[in-house]
Amino acid sequence: MANYALSEVRNPVRTIKRAAPLALMSVTAVYLLVNVGYFAVVSKGDIIGSRRIVAALFFRNLFGPNLERVLSISIALSTLGNLLTAQFSRGRIIQELGREGVIPLSWFFASNKPFNTPLAGLATIWFFSTMFMVLPPPGDAYLFMVSLSSYCLAIINAFVSVGLLLLYTSTYKAWNWDPPFRAPKIVIVLFFLSNVFLVVVPLIPPAPGSRTYEHLPYWSHAVVAFAVSLIGVGYWYVWCVWLPRKKGYRLERTWVLQEDGVSRCVFCQIPS
Repeated sequence: MANYALSEVRNPVRTIKRAAPLALMSVTAVYLLVNVGYFAVVSKGDIIGSRRIVAALFFRNLFGPNLERVLSISIALSTLGNLLTAQFSRGRIIQELGREGVIPLSWFFASNKPFNTPLAGLATIWFFSTMFMVLPPPGDAYLFMVSLSSYCLAIINAFVSVGLLLLYTSTYKAWNWDPPFRAPKIVIVLFFLSNVFLVVVPLIPPAPGSRTYEHLPYWSHAVVAFAVSLIGVGYWYVWCVWLPRKKGYRLERTWVLQEDGVSRCVFCQIPS
C-alpha cells in the first residue's frame, strides 16, 4: 500500500531503499512468530471447525471470553484502518491513470479539487467497493471482495513482472531504462512465479466436502477478475489500435497544466 502513495513521501527513492527491506524482514519475523503462537495455544480442531478468527480463539484460550470480545473490536478497527489505507492508495492510482491520460474523463480523475485530494479516485473506489459488498449473497460478500481484490492484484503483478523482465532484454535496452531503484532479475522471476501460482491455484476445485463460498461457485472471483481485465484490454485496443487504424491517425502525447496545478498527459490525434 505504501508504494502506491510514494508521491506523498519527501524522498521516495531513499525511503524505499531503506524501509522496504526492513519492513519485509520485520513483518516476516512477526508473522512466523504469531503463527507459532497460534499453533501452540489453539488446537487444530478449533482452527478448522470454529469458522472464527484464529486470533480471537488465541486470546480466548489464554485470557478468557471477556478479553476475546475486546480483541474482536481491535480486529475490526484494524480492518477498518486497512480498508481506509486501501481506499487512499487506490484513489492515488486512479488519479495517476488520469494524469497519464489513459482513461476516459482523465481531466476529471487527475484533478486535486476539492480539498487538494484525489476525490474523484476515492469516490470511484468507494462506489465499486460498495457494489461488491451489496451485490454478492449475504455471507459471501466479504470473502468475495477480498478474494476478488487479491486475484486482480495477482493478475496485474504477473504482467508487471513480465514487463520488467522484458526491459532487461536486449530488445528493449534501446529505451535507456535507468531508474534510480530497480529489482534484481532473480527477485522479479520469483515474484512472477509466485503471482502465477496465486492466479492458477484458485481455479483448482476444492476438496470434496469443502466449500470456498456458501452460495457462490469457488471460481466466481476469478471469472469476475478476468472479465474486468478483459474490459480494460478491450478498451485499450479500441482506443489505441483499432480506431487509429480505421480513421488514419496516430496518437501523440503532450503534457498540459490544469487550472488546479496538476500536470497531465493529453493524447492528440495526428494524421498519418
